Amino acid sequence: MKDKILPPDYDQFSIEELTEQANKIIESLETENDLNNSVERYQELLKLNNIIQKKFHKNFKSIGEETNKKIKEITKKNEKTA
Repeated sequence: MKDKILPPDYDQFSIEELTEQANKIIESLETENDLNNSVERYQELLKLNNIIQKKFHKNFKSIGEETNKKIKEITKKNEKTA
């Protein structure tokens, strides 16, 4: 269980792909008998969780900015027609 599941460059992976990798780590932790390996895997899971959270917040912010931009465009169109 020493194989590296975590990719070297996280930006190229979607939240769904990273979540799938986190699920694989969880599955391996559930079947692990050696506590030393469990600690390493758990630390990988924590790092991956932080990355997923950052990507989620980045996507959330991007969606909010895009929505605000569209609302402003619609408002401008309504003001011109009024």
